[in-house]
Amino acid sequence: MKRDWEKWLLAALVRAVRTFAESMLAYIGTGAVVLGDVNWIAALSAGAFGFIVAILFALAGLPEVKEEEDVKQVEDASPILPEDTVSIKAEEIE
Repeated sequence: MKRDWEKWLLAALVRAVRTFAESMLAYIGTGAVVLGDVNWIAALSAGAFGFIVAILFALAGLPEVKEEEDVKQVEDASPILPEDTVSIKAEEIE
């Protein structure tokens, strides 16, 4: 199983940055009524935690980055039909 590390790193960073922003937005949205009341250190901390979690989840695999073995398996796949498959003609149905 070979991984294209450049594609993986780019996809993982995009996910992590989005998760960082989403985590900060969620913290800001739930923690403050006025923008001046936001605890920015805590908001950045929540974003950083989201970033780290996103990178850790990306280690398990990213669906947008196909690994060579997975692609080869899909290319080699052929439909498997039972040997006793019955063929029905349109005339037989009527």
